[in-house]
Parts: sequence; C-alpha cells; structure tokens
Amino acid sequence: MSDTQAQPWHGVYVATALPFRHDGSVDLDAYGEHVRFLADGGCRGVCPNGSLGEYQTLGIDERTRVMRTAIEAAPEGFGVMPGVAAYGSREVCGWIERAAEAGAASVLLLPPNSYRASRSDVVAHYREAARVGLPVVAYNNPIDTKVDLTPDLLAELHAENLIVAVKEFSGDPRRGYLLAESAPGLDLIVGADDMVLELGLAGAVGWIAGYTNAFPATTVEMFRLITSDDPADVPAGIALYRSLHALLRWDSKTEFVQAIKLSMDVAGRYGGPCRPPRGPLPDDVAARITELTKAAVAEGYR
Repeated sequence: MSDTQAQPWHGVYVATALPFRHDGSVDLDAYGEHVRFLADGGCRGVCPNGSLGEYQTLGIDERTRVMRTAIEAAPEGFGVMPGVAAYGSREVCGWIERAAEAGAASVLLLPPNSYRASRSDVVAHYREAARVGLPVVAYNNPIDTKVDLTPDLLAELHAENLIVAVKEFSGDPRRGYLLAESAPGLDLIVGADDMVLELGLAGAVGWIAGYTNAFPATTVEMFRLITSDDPADVPAGIALYRSLHALLRWDSKTEFVQAIKLSMDVAGRYGGPCRPPRGPLPDDVAARITELTKAAVAEGYR
C-alpha cells in the first residue's frame, strides 16, 4: 500500500527468531547481526521477545538485553516493536516502560493469557497498558491464549484509544472485513504467514512475519505486490504466495519455532537450537521442511 510507511507499526515487521548457542546461552552478537540482515533485506522493523523469539524461556535480564540489542542494531528508520506480554498487567506496564526508555516506538501486546479472561478484564488490561504512553498493537491469538479479541471487542478497545492496530492470528479471513466495518480506524496487521494473501487483500497495512527470518527480500516483495495499489502487481504476489505456501503454513503450527529455525539453517542463516521444552523436530518433519526450503533457495528466493 502506498502509505505503509506512515506509522511505526506499518509494513513488514519480523517476529525475530532468537539465536541460542549450543550451551543454551543467548548469542546477542548473532542476534544483532540478524536484525541488520533483516533491515538490509528490506524489512520495516522487528518484533523481539515474541513467541518465535521464545520469550517465555528468557529471564528478565535476558529479555531486556534482547530488546536493547534489537534497538541498538536497528539502522536509522528501522522500527522495533517489542513483545511485552506477561501474566500480570503490572508486569506488562513494566515491560512497556523499559521499551520506551530503550527507544521503541510501539509495542505488541497479547490479552491476559494465564487464564480465560473476561471481556472486562481484557479491557482493563489494555487500559493499564495504554496509560504508559507507547502505541499498543493488540495481538489476537485465540488458539494459544483462549481469549478471542473479536471485532466488536477490538472496536471497543480502539474507541477508547487503547490500541492502534491488531495482529490478527485467528485464521479467519472474514475478520479483516468485519474489523473494517466495526473499527474503520483500526489498522489490520497480518499475524499468520499462511494468511498474507487473504488478509492483504482485505486491507492489511502490515505483516508481523515469521518465515521472513529466512527469506526477507522475497517475502517483503510478496507483501508489496499483494497489497499494491496497482492491480497489475497482485498476480505476481499471488504466484509467490502459492510457491511459498507449503513453508508459510508452518508458521501456524505448534512446531513453528523449530520449523523456521531449521529453514534459516538450510537457507544459510543461523537458526540454531531452541530452549527446552522445545526439542528437535521428528526426522520426517525435518526432512520435509529441509526439502521445501532447499527448493525455495533453488528458486532464487532470499
């Protein structure tokens, strides 16, 4: 879209995978290099400390250092939107305060996810987060959180100026159109790699991407084509989407972290191991992802 650079949550942001050494420690030097690689690949920004970055396994100091490393490595004009999810609203506010102090321009926030929160609890949660002052992008992932940020609830949050956008991961492409009707000023951001086409055509102005860790230039171009104001661009975007979909769909599977890290390794990037309890992929699954990734590399995708 022509205005995808208008706000610091627009365009292709990457939910960054986090490199661990084989002794389990975080390799911050490698992470900083990866952020710069993604910037060179045409991405608009990164989202450190998301589920793909295994934030749940990080200590407070590790998580803080990862966020700061991303911000320090970011070139001029490259955005950093940290994930600030936590079990308690007080902890969430603390992470948003740290993000603001470090120089982040926006944050990504799940609803309460330690229990099936009520509507009033969800609103109160985002109300506390918004008080800190950074723009909040809501993250709707009812599959994992068991809390569904429905279009009417998102409209309520937006009407109170608590959120500026939503990362949509429900798997329902109809949400894009319902959101445009119920909350026309709320920005739609693609939350699942295997829904880029469907939500891109529904009006998404951004994509928080997973497989872009392995193929930044190609996936950024795919998003540009799909969301182009020139209808003549869209068929080429659809062709790329079809070609990559067998890989992109792994972003919506339980093993998405291991799958994307394996594809990074095969594509010549360091993905490396995950922290327990995430273990290696079964041999047959790893072989299939390796085959698909090698085919994408052979196509010239990068």
